[in-house]
Amino acid sequence: MSATHGKFIWCELMTPDTSAAAKFYSSVVGWTTSEMKVEGMPPYTIFEANGIGVAGLMEFPAELEGKGIPPNWTGYVGVDDVDQSARDFAANGGSVRRPPDDIPSVGRFAVVADPHGAVLCIMTPAPMDKAFPELAPDAPGNIGWHELYAGNGKDAVSFYSKLFGWTKDSEMDMGPMGVYYLFSHNGKQIGGMMTKPENIPMSFWSYYFIVPTLDAAIERVTSGGGKIVHGPMEVPGGSWIIQAMDPQGAFFCLVAPKR
Repeated sequence: MSATHGKFIWCELMTPDTSAAAKFYSSVVGWTTSEMKVEGMPPYTIFEANGIGVAGLMEFPAELEGKGIPPNWTGYVGVDDVDQSARDFAANGGSVRRPPDDIPSVGRFAVVADPHGAVLCIMTPAPMDKAFPELAPDAPGNIGWHELYAGNGKDAVSFYSKLFGWTKDSEMDMGPMGVYYLFSHNGKQIGGMMTKPENIPMSFWSYYFIVPTLDAAIERVTSGGGKIVHGPMEVPGGSWIIQAMDPQGAFFCLVAPKR
């Protein structure tokens, strides 16, 4: 496996109102936006922090309407061979929701789901003449944490370790909420997994965007029409988090080093 196999490389929002979403997240997270044009593809907006692209925004696809899929954030994980990884997902109890396909000049991707239905995109990026700049891992505007509400947390750790080479870093007993498993990629802690509470109807991945302070961000969420669904809460290590819904109904999370 290469160093990029199993690395979260992108995060993307599908929403029915891209202009409203661009305004909301620019306010809440502090992102700026730019437009990317790819021949034969619908308009695509890039969310940037310090001029560096960290996430994308696109119109909710018409073919997904009426299928019970809400507006949502989806992560992209880099893989060495998209076609092989898609086969591996299916062979290990997962599924391929969209077969591998090419995005001109960007890369080859597929939409996959784990055995309990949590959806991710996998991608083999197109070869680049030079490496794109990356934000510091803890920089405001970056994606600071990746979290899976799993059908079964322990099984999910095993599944993703096999598919992406992730390693279990440690685990925390959260009492009635069960065990929280922290996982790493190439020795760096990047996220956590837990068995989802019974009141959550489906397994899903969620993404934590870094903001400098949490209380001010909470005010921007609510004044912009969003809704806080959990928190603020301090987490081990001293950071503060909230979980929220944006005005169009997409779930997202914020993390900050202080209130």
